[in-house]
Amino acid sequence: MSDAYRTVDGRATIRFEERGSEFLGHVAPVDTVDEAERFVARVADEYDDATHNVPAYRVPAGPASEQTPDGDVMLREYSSDDGEPSGSAGKPALNVLQQREVRNVAAVVTRYYGGTNLGVGGLARAYSRAVKDAVDAAGVVTEEPHRRLTVETEYDDSGTVRGVIESTGVEFDAEYGERVRFDLRVPIDETEPLVERLNSATSGRVRIER
Repeated sequence: MSDAYRTVDGRATIRFEERGSEFLGHVAPVDTVDEAERFVARVADEYDDATHNVPAYRVPAGPASEQTPDGDVMLREYSSDDGEPSGSAGKPALNVLQQREVRNVAAVVTRYYGGTNLGVGGLARAYSRAVKDAVDAAGVVTEEPHRRLTVETEYDDSGTVRGVIESTGVEFDAEYGERVRFDLRVPIDETEPLVERLNSATSGRVRIER
């Protein structure tokens, strides 16, 4: 069985004030660097009038199945101060994710400056609190590593394919165009059995991209 890991249960946003400055902490579960970057960009766009949008994330550096020689998943850990004094924002935000031992998670702390300088220590405490409170609001769960699959099929087989997918309980989105496309998020341990079932149910007519 693949190694389980801790992550946030969903998206959450919290808000508080510190000496006139307004802080918002946002977190979301993500599986890849691209997903983390997209979440960071969405928050920055939504709060583009803020003084700072400080990002931090911990996600697998490569495919979910890629591991170091000792069996650990290789993580990409990233943070930025986004214009705050060096070391006062991004690193404290990332430290919370490390200390809580959560991964596959992205965080952004939005700050609206209130006219009073908080100092490096005050900033570090505020950015840490924003991430901690957001993680608490989202809740922490234990997950198995997942893999993304794209399944394409003709309409004649789409009902059969959808039935197989739904019977497993995995997360998926369906798109009906010239062909039917299903985007799946499948626990790694369940990937091969699902692929075999889909191929068997359609006599190999389904197209699966990993």
